[in-house]
Amino acid sequence: MFKNYKMIELQVDINIRLKEIEIADAEQIFNIIDIGRIYFREWLPFVDDTTEVSYTKSYIENVTGETSNDLIFTVLYHNNIVGLVGLKDVDLGNKKTEIGYWLTESYQHKGIITQSCKVLIKHAFSEMGLNRIQLKAATENFKSQRIAERLGFTFEGIERDGELHSHGFVDLNVYSLLSRDNH
Repeated sequence: MFKNYKMIELQVDINIRLKEIEIADAEQIFNIIDIGRIYFREWLPFVDDTTEVSYTKSYIENVTGETSNDLIFTVLYHNNIVGLVGLKDVDLGNKKTEIGYWLTESYQHKGIITQSCKVLIKHAFSEMGLNRIQLKAATENFKSQRIAERLGFTFEGIERDGELHSHGFVDLNVYSLLSRDNH
């Protein structure tokens, strides 16, 4: 397994750092989701099921457990959690993963997620030895698609009915970045 027992922290810039998620973050993460429920609901399928802090605790236990293939970080802006960014389904055998993220609405348009993803991508390629990172964004989620483009990802195609949301299935644009693409 790629995880060790030392919590990983990655400095993004003077104001932003990534800290590996832990159970102590559950209440704050739940509150962020609860307050921003209407905003998050459009693109995050788990929001409607996140009705109490126990759901968030369960999620954190799953992604930090010994058998998890995920590496999830809180995004700290001035030491306050403002979102999550992470690698899911890390496949060391094939040296690939998928990157995902979400950010509180009031902290958008500051470059926080783009910068955080750059640092996490560098970590994935240089420290974890991965070769491919995939990013999926709903075909109507233009903000997320712009992040993929800013990060230098290549559009590969559309995964039809790729994700089930409360309002039905959505198609996903699939992007990839290879270690040789990352200059």
